[in-house]
Amino acid sequence: MISSSATYVASDKMTKDQRKVAYATIVGTTVEWYDFFVYAAAAGLIFKDLFFAPAGNTLGTMLAFATVGISFLFRPLGAFLAGYLGDRYGRRIVLVMTLVLMGLATTCIGLLPTYASIGVLAPILLLILRILQGLAAGGEWGGAVLMAVEHAPTHKRGRFGSFPQIGVPLGLILASGMLALMTGVVAPGDAFVEWGWRIPFLFSIILLFVGHWIRRTVEESPVFEEIKERKSASQTPIRDLFKHHSLLVLLAALVFAGNSACGYMTTGGFIQNYATNPDGPLHIARTPVLICVTLASFCWLITTYLSGYLSDLIGRKKTYIVGWIIQLCGVFALFPLVNTGSVPLLAVGLCFLASGIGLTYGVQSSFYAELFPASIRFSGISISYALGAIIGGAFAPMIGTWLVSVTGSTWSVTLYLAMMTCIALVSTLVLRDRTGIPLGPDHEKEQAKSPLIWK
Repeated sequence: MISSSATYVASDKMTKDQRKVAYATIVGTTVEWYDFFVYAAAAGLIFKDLFFAPAGNTLGTMLAFATVGISFLFRPLGAFLAGYLGDRYGRRIVLVMTLVLMGLATTCIGLLPTYASIGVLAPILLLILRILQGLAAGGEWGGAVLMAVEHAPTHKRGRFGSFPQIGVPLGLILASGMLALMTGVVAPGDAFVEWGWRIPFLFSIILLFVGHWIRRTVEESPVFEEIKERKSASQTPIRDLFKHHSLLVLLAALVFAGNSACGYMTTGGFIQNYATNPDGPLHIARTPVLICVTLASFCWLITTYLSGYLSDLIGRKKTYIVGWIIQLCGVFALFPLVNTGSVPLLAVGLCFLASGIGLTYGVQSSFYAELFPASIRFSGISISYALGAIIGGAFAPMIGTWLVSVTGSTWSVTLYLAMMTCIALVSTLVLRDRTGIPLGPDHEKEQAKSPLIWK
């Protein structure tokens, strides 16, 4: 029988299997989020013209951003399906399935005819593919997180948990870099609108094969192997989750909502559209804006890893609190810097906010994993994450576009992001810090104790 305590023995060096898990979670989430960010950036830059031209500039932009948000509505369904499969049959199978689905849907978007070619069928097909991407994204994160965290030694759980989180800024770096290359070198000007935008989507098929090969070689989570050996897997993980932990799911979702609102506002296409819009106040060229987003992604990457490492030293909750404070400061600094029209100040504003986003993102994997009992952990973290994405990030770019069009000012967007950050901070404060709690199935009773500070 596998001993859960043996899995979490302290070690200063990563084993071969642990390195393989780290690579698999980083590469896999990088591929998935490259796909997502390529779409979000394209929606902000050109999809209003390619798929929603008859709607006009403002409404077309809102419709393009709505397709970003609508896919989020299907994340909970993907999370429910992946949570059920992951808690019943294992973490690894879900990782492979979600990666393949996301990669194929993204590649197909690169092959879509536009509105000019097939009329209203073009945005309909686009929406269907976005729904498939939403289903894949809903299940991807939970599987990657548990493979990383459940393989980790207890004293390095935060660091290991930051590995799948790192894949998000890496995906953004890859996506923004690819788009900057296309708009600035390979297909500048009208060529990007005519055919260049398709290349980043088609490139996903290469990443898909690489990620799929790496993930298939990874061993199953030791926690799930023990659950399977003991035959202690929940037969109804979704029902058990909401019967005993519904408030916890809501609070965990609100924690992520504060991060995702800021993350998707700045990386989900809004800033790209606001800064480059020819009818807007700034009129900055596409390529410099994409380079600024890429620089901000590096800040996000560094602080994401730092967040996981720091959480092993001072605890998850303290790390979160520091991150929320920095993120709130970044929210108030962003638009005053962006509205100067200066590209260097745009980069400073994005990098400042991205640093706060990274500090509140890197810690999330280990924090979430320590909230839920082993038998329903996949369902718990996946559904909480998916709901948080809807509450915070799903329609943030569209909300931002609407607020600016109604108020004529970005101050309203600042207040919206500040409110979401404060809600997340309060939700963090009412949850206990459970850093280092045993994750194995033989500690279910301890894991099931209320993580709320008033119980």
